[in-house]
Parts: sequence; structure tokens; C-alpha cells
Amino acid sequence: MNAKVLLKTIFAMLMLLLLVLMGMNNKQEVSFTLPPLLKGVSQPAAIMYFAFFGVGVLTGTLLSAGGKKGAAPKSGKSDK
Repeated sequence: MNAKVLLKTIFAMLMLLLLVLMGMNNKQEVSFTLPPLLKGVSQPAAIMYFAFFGVGVLTGTLLSAGGKKGAAPKSGKSDK
């Protein structure tokens, strides 16, 4: 396992730990309004944190996925 994968795994685990701590300590109801899309939603704060975290993970995954192409093979070399 290389260092980059290890650091990414540790970072993801820390973010999940932070999400669990926020969920355990923020149980009160909060209101969320987004006039163009939603009139209003009232949910426990922990569910809101989880939803925003999920949207962030999906957004980051979509933005970082694809776009990288492998190096094109050199046309000057022959296969012998």
C-alpha cells in the first residue's frame, strides 16, 4: 500500500468520525429551506449533516472521476 492511499484512507476515516460525533451531539430539529427546489424541510441536525456529507462525497467523486487517459503508445517502436 502506498502512502497516498494510506493518507486518503485516514482522511476518510477522520471525516466519518467527525460525522458520527456531530450526529451524536446535535439531535435538535433544524429547518432547511431552498426556495427554488424545496419549500421547507425540518429534520434532526444529524440527518442534515449526513445528507450534506453524502452530497459532498458524490460531488467530489464525480468531479475527480475520469478525464485521465493513459499515455499513447509510441508509434516509432516496433514490437519484436
